[in-house]
Amino acid sequence: MYAVVGCSDCQALKIVEGRPETTQCPRCGKRRKFEKLKKFVETDDEDHAREVRSSMLANRQGEGEAFAELDSFTEMEAQIEEAGPSDDEYLEASGVDTEAVAEAAERVENRSASTRGTSQKETVMAALRELDRPTEDEVVAFAEERGVPADYVRKSLEKLARRGEVSESRGRYRLL
Repeated sequence: MYAVVGCSDCQALKIVEGRPETTQCPRCGKRRKFEKLKKFVETDDEDHAREVRSSMLANRQGEGEAFAELDSFTEMEAQIEEAGPSDDEYLEASGVDTEAVAEAAERVENRSASTRGTSQKETVMAALRELDRPTEDEVVAFAEERGVPADYVRKSLEKLARRGEVSESRGRYRLL
């Protein structure tokens, strides 16, 4: 759900996603309860919310007719993708071998965490951030794929729990 809302202090318009308890005006910084804000439109389509907000801003500046002549955001984004050369065409015209670049990127992606400069602790923390309430075995599997030994992962989880950086409940971990 997206809502186009207005600030009663400075009349700024913004798009709010979901239904937060409060929201802050990006212009004046005033924080208000979401329910009390003036909602000009509520929609499930972000592009529709963007169109409404843009139209309102154009009308405020006396440019409503000019805005009406423009294509929608979706159509303009498609036109941008079609305009000009593709990234590969541009790079090749600049003398860059795009196949060699793609192969190098793949090699870098396949390296272990230790050779990429990511510490073992950072890898354990990344597992806790990226996985949804993982078990110890899930964290171990995540870290082992990135070159971190299972013993290190288990000791790290224990230390993190002792320090209060993670909580463990019924065998599942989460960052605090």
